This record gives sequence, C-alpha cells and structure tokens, in this order.
Amino acid sequence: MIDLRATLNTDESAKSFPQHPVARGAEREAGAASILENPSETQMTLATQAATKVLLVDDDDRVLDHLGRFVRAAGYEVVTALNGEAALRLMQQDFAPIVILNDNRPGMDGLALCRAIRRQTYSGHVYVMLHSSQDAEADVLAGLDAGADDYLSKRAPTTQLVGRLRTAQRILALEHSLKLALADRERVAMTDVLTGAHNRRFLLQQLSHELDCAHRLRGALSVLVFDVDHFSLVNDRHGHAAGDVVLKEVVYRIHKSLQRGCDWFARMGGDEFAVVLPQTDIAGANIVAEKLRRTIAAAPMRLGTRKVRLTISLGASELAAIPERDSTTAERLLDLADQNLYKSKRAGRNRVTVADTVEHATMPQAAAGRNAPTQLNLTLLN
Repeated sequence: MIDLRATLNTDESAKSFPQHPVARGAEREAGAASILENPSETQMTLATQAATKVLLVDDDDRVLDHLGRFVRAAGYEVVTALNGEAALRLMQQDFAPIVILNDNRPGMDGLALCRAIRRQTYSGHVYVMLHSSQDAEADVLAGLDAGADDYLSKRAPTTQLVGRLRTAQRILALEHSLKLALADRERVAMTDVLTGAHNRRFLLQQLSHELDCAHRLRGALSVLVFDVDHFSLVNDRHGHAAGDVVLKEVVYRIHKSLQRGCDWFARMGGDEFAVVLPQTDIAGANIVAEKLRRTIAAAPMRLGTRKVRLTISLGASELAAIPERDSTTAERLLDLADQNLYKSKRAGRNRVTVADTVEHATMPQAAAGRNAPTQLNLTLLN
C-alpha cells in the first residue's frame, strides 16, 4: 500500500535555480582595498575558486597585465580581450558578470562595445565599467548613455577600483536576488497550493505555447481531461480532508505515470485535471490515457483507517482532428477533451473516450476482485 505521507510533495514544477556567480562573491579580506600598485605573490593568493569573473578589455597588453594582476589580487578571476569582437565572443562562451573596458580603442571602441553588450542576452546582468583617460563631463555622460554602469578615470588611484568592484558585486547580488524572488513568485502563481501541481493559469498559458509550436512545426498535440469518479462521495463520507488526500495521491500517481519529459499536467480545479501530450497523436494519447486509468484504479488509497478504491473517467482531443487547427485555441482543445470526458461519464465511467468518440471500456471484473463489494465506482475495503 502506498504511504500517502511520503507522497504529499509532488510539485514537479518546482526546480532549483542555479546559483549566479555574483551570489557567491562574499566579502573578501578587508585589506584588499589597500593593496599596493604592484601586488606581491602573497596578496595574489587572496583569489578563491568562488571568485567573481571580471573581463578586462584593452588594446594595450601592458595595461591588461597590470590591471589584471591588481584585480586578481583583490580576489577576482580575470579574463582578458584585446578588442571588442574578442570580448563579445568571450562573453558568449564564458560569461563574466563584470566588464571593465577602455573606451578609446581602434575598431570597435568602448562605447560601441558597451552598446553591443546591452543588445546581447546573458544568463545574468552585466555590470559594465568604463576605464578611460578621457574623463571630461561629456565623456562620462556619453559612456553612461551608451549603457555603462560606472566610469573610472585612469588618472584615479588604482586602489579606487577595488571599491568600485565591491559596489558592482553588491548591485549584481541584489539584481540576482530580485530575479530569484520574481521567479519564485511566478512559480507560486502558477502552482496549485493543495497538490503542488501546475494550476489552471499555467495550463492555459503553457498550452498556448505548445499550440504555437505545433502550428509552426505542423506537429501533433493531444490533450486529456479527466476527473475522479464520484469524488463528492469521498468528501461526503470521509470529509474534505480525505478528499484533499485523494487529490494529492492522484497527482502523485499521474506524476509517476508520465515518463516523457515533454508531457505535463495541471489541476484545472476541483477534482478535474488536464494532461498535455506534445508530439502525440490520438492513438498515443489513448495509450497514455489507458495507462493513467489503470494506474488510478489498480491500488486502493488509504484514508485514515480505511482504504478506498477509486476510478477516473477521461476524454481526449487531438489538434490534427480539428478542421480549423491553425486557429484553434487552448480553450477549444480543452473543451473538446472535456466533451469526451462527459461521454465517458454517461457511458458508465472508468473509461476513455477519444476524439472520434471511440470508447474504450473499463477494466474487467476480475481486476476488481471476484468477491469485492462495489458501490458505483467507489469501493470501500476493510
């Protein structure tokens, strides 16, 4: 018998977020801000494996070498590029959240590179610092207008760079924390509170994306809609808490039954669920539906000291069977599956009805047990 206490957390949508490099950039040794212009080898050992990556861009090897030694000594990982084109390639291959660049270079100058970085999409925000000998007010404003976050004159003491880097880290860490918080809020908004499954909002939004993909690739797409037969009897006889346990167990069994990574499901409301099957025709959908039906019916569910055997009724729809497939909406596909669900209900429950109203009958009597007492589809076991 399945122990329901071990199956309450079934949120297949809750995924861990990868930690951004800046979130690991903890405050390093306090003496880093006072490092000399020519750091010693001992000071350079301050860098750690968790160091935030900094991309230095300058056409002068000597500047890159000197600045690189200093930034490493402050505890950062350093990569370098001699021109803008190389910098953009590095950013795509090996993302660096902080970029320090010279704005006065042949070819793609610093302002053009800054604009190019802002046009690209990366795994996190990029903090761009212009490091230039041209530090008139007009130059600073032009750099900020091009998308730079900070502007540091080459005439300023190099030690100021450490403070600017710490500021960059704090801003990047805040940006990453905000991104995680927003992603978590979005996940919660798309998750059914009771069962941890996707909710109706997620269903309609994501199914629309699946439809767009199927239209573009002329691919197959099927949808199942099902509910628990006589679910109201569970609430009436055992209470709503028992009904909640049943819904969680149903979600657990669906989750275990869907083997393909592209298949997913959502709770539409009450005891009604939808299963979305990309790249699946109606024959494949019927196979999945039968598997789900058998999985729910195969083993009783424990409700306190009692066990209850439940069944589900399912309806299926297929995008290819709809004449106006190119204009079909998510709501239309769900409605057709829902209509077939009610055909299954009218035909006696515990069955699948596919798009062409071909009905597939219930499990044989032997599967329920030769002497098992049955009340409709709700069987109470001692």
